Amino acid sequence: MAGATLKDVAREANVSIASASRAINGLDNVAEAVKLRVLEAAGRLRYVPHGGARSLVTSRTNTIGVLLPDIYGEFFAEIIRGVDVAARARGLHLLVSGSHGNPDEAVLIMRAMGGRVDGLLVMSPFVESHDLVAILPLSLPVVTIASRIGSGQGSISVDNFGGGVTAVKHLLEQGCKRLAHISGPSQNFEAEERKRGFLSAVSQPSPAVFEGDFTEESGYRGAKAFLASGPLPDGIFVANDMMAVGCLLALSEAGVKVPQDVALVGFDDIPIARFTSPPLTTLRVGIFDLGRRGLELLVAALDEGGMQEHEGLVVTPELVLRDSSRHKTG
Repeated sequence: MAGATLKDVAREANVSIASASRAINGLDNVAEAVKLRVLEAAGRLRYVPHGGARSLVTSRTNTIGVLLPDIYGEFFAEIIRGVDVAARARGLHLLVSGSHGNPDEAVLIMRAMGGRVDGLLVMSPFVESHDLVAILPLSLPVVTIASRIGSGQGSISVDNFGGGVTAVKHLLEQGCKRLAHISGPSQNFEAEERKRGFLSAVSQPSPAVFEGDFTEESGYRGAKAFLASGPLPDGIFVANDMMAVGCLLALSEAGVKVPQDVALVGFDDIPIARFTSPPLTTLRVGIFDLGRRGLELLVAALDEGGMQEHEGLVVTPELVLRDSSRHKTG
């Protein structure tokens, strides 16, 4: 049996189709008694509004576009979870896509989302991302999360430089004297800021730096490179927790004890960081909250009819002390 139509609801409530449409879409120009009668009729008939038709009336799709560099791994899963929880609480849907680190693909995705979403959440931390400013849709509110984009619109950023400094200071306080760093990719602005913080806080000449790509495998390779290159560092700052997991495995396979021989600090505080062996000291940025707060900032812009200039939040990473770095000896 076919579902009830708007015409059926109007007939059941004894109102015109136009009045039924206005009532269901929550518009103001309908009497409260009429609205109540229409909604009761819709409930009895189990009427489900057509999303496309509703958007024509309200000029809203009730859909938010989310553009991420990738959708693989715990970090991005937590971002999406934060956005999704906040969106569902407001009856909003998500349209999610990953650019795979390709700015050209990001441009195509944003153009494809045009007309389909009410606003955009964009995470594009790559150095070339400032080029995206030219194609940001002026008609849509845009909130950036941990991005290189300088659009002057709403943003949530992370003090990555400060996080790198904090990691080094902690390792020095633990008695480490030969520090090394496994960085993220050089085309990633956040990775470069974490490396810049590391280098600014290290006093030793020419500390060892291995460029990874934020994957477990590259963290594994970074540790192998340090093991093969001479005196082993006694403190390693790794630019994200996924690489730190790979680093831990390589050190364990080589019989290197953490933290007795090498103290280790990661970045992000993904859920698995608590369950590594030993549990990982890391810089917490509140990944879930980055997504949640980004969605809330975007919804505020939608409700208020536009984004205020330079409205944004800066997150200071918090050192979470666990066994991979504390009580180091030697």
